[in-house]
Amino acid sequence: MPCPPPQHCEHLHSIVNTRNRLNPSNSLPNCMKQVKMGLFYILSNWACYAICYSFLLIAVAFLVYCLYIKHIHMKYDHIPGPPRDSFLFGHSTTVLEETRSDRNLHDKFLQWAEMYGPVVRINTLHVVAILVTCPEATKEILMSSKYPKSKIVFKQLHGLFGERFLGNGLVTATDHEQWYKQRRIMDPAFSSLYLRGLMGTFNDRAENLMDELTKLADSKKEAKMLQLVNRVTLDVITKLAFGMDLDLHKNHESPFPRAIETCLKGMVPYVRDMFFQLNPKNRPFIKVVREACQLLRTTGEAWISKRRTAIQNGEDVPKDILTQIIKSAGQVEEMTKEDEDLMLDNFVTFFIAGQETTANQLAFCIMELARNPDVMGKAQKEVDAVLGMKQEISYDDLGELTYLSQVLKETLRMYATAPGTSRDLPEDMTISGVHVPAGVMCMFDSYVCGRMDKFFKDPLTFDPDRFHTDAPKPYYCYYPFALGPRSCLGQKFAQMEAKVVMAKLLQRFEFSLVPGQSFDILDTGTLRPKSGVVCNIAHRNPNM
Repeated sequence: MPCPPPQHCEHLHSIVNTRNRLNPSNSLPNCMKQVKMGLFYILSNWACYAICYSFLLIAVAFLVYCLYIKHIHMKYDHIPGPPRDSFLFGHSTTVLEETRSDRNLHDKFLQWAEMYGPVVRINTLHVVAILVTCPEATKEILMSSKYPKSKIVFKQLHGLFGERFLGNGLVTATDHEQWYKQRRIMDPAFSSLYLRGLMGTFNDRAENLMDELTKLADSKKEAKMLQLVNRVTLDVITKLAFGMDLDLHKNHESPFPRAIETCLKGMVPYVRDMFFQLNPKNRPFIKVVREACQLLRTTGEAWISKRRTAIQNGEDVPKDILTQIIKSAGQVEEMTKEDEDLMLDNFVTFFIAGQETTANQLAFCIMELARNPDVMGKAQKEVDAVLGMKQEISYDDLGELTYLSQVLKETLRMYATAPGTSRDLPEDMTISGVHVPAGVMCMFDSYVCGRMDKFFKDPLTFDPDRFHTDAPKPYYCYYPFALGPRSCLGQKFAQMEAKVVMAKLLQRFEFSLVPGQSFDILDTGTLRPKSGVVCNIAHRNPNM
């Protein structure tokens, strides 16, 4: 039966009063009981109405949202792209399937680019992204500061599962003025003059790796190369960027390598899987990710505090990244909470970015050299000619290792360890004859472009001669460090470090892959070899 309207309240009271007059034997408790029952009845009716109204509002809001999604579809559906998995979620199901199956999502993007052309539409709810592989559009958008970094992507990296992560640091800042202020202050730590002075540390930390490989070669034990080069690159960045010695070649129990790996593993589902946090089974993993973020930021607090004290005491401090981070935040004596957070944002950014991608590049390079003995032999011959038997590699030596430079560039063509970037499109644009209305996110994927046959012949063949000085230069289809004003600040630092490590490795050791391991790529935001590149190591006699 339908619920009576709430105005029956007065009628209820009159009925009770009449009954009390006609039947004086009714006790006061019975009357109160009847009143309470009446009130409960009325409140229940109100609750029913409230629930009905709430469901009605939700239904109307959902209908309006669906109409808005339909409007978005009508606006952008002329752009080529794969069929949507569903009206509401767009291509999210495919993205989640690739992610949850531990497959490399960028291979799916490559497949779509080859099927649908230089502009590919990708839908997620009401958001439209386009995958751009057109070199002219790549040049126009990435080389200009008027196309800001995508707020949708980079704001997600502000935190991980409620814990502040990269915040508004140099990589994630979407406001151009905020970014420019930070970049200008950071530049001196990456000048050519300053980088020349880092060769001693590059050599020293690379020697630690050579010592470990010597022990493995002598004992005929397998070498997990990704793990080993991770220690080297983390030792280098903590020493040269922050003035701290972790000595990971001795301290294998350090929590930092695992913390970085955990944060990156958590980053992927956090960005791509909107339902990940709703699954109770994921709570233990989320807890571990949050603890890893906390470790990196509390470490940053301690190291920054130590350096700030030294600056305030007038001590002579290096002009390294840590000093520049402190300068980028503001006056040392009068820092706000926002200044403190910004320093930690950049600390975590450099702590991870300065280690992870270089280590992965080294591991992929070792993997490909082991798979291509002729390329390895040519690289060894150059190293022998330039270095001979000397252990200390100079800055000038690096300039003469031209073929090794080609090897490292070819590694990044096939395995762009930081595979993509994105920009927002603030105005309409025509790309390869396709009209793209403003408001979309443009995705640029160096991994995808690097494996397309129209840009690189036989793209799955490892051929360093593609980057010979006489070879045609790739036209805006090779950008492992991005392009333009927001290209990677540390790219020269990273390639100097990688070249020192690889030169010493090629100079002293023969290495071959342990049979049976895969060559699959693990997508953790950055790309890394899933197998870990397990090698047999032997001492090399360059005279033979």
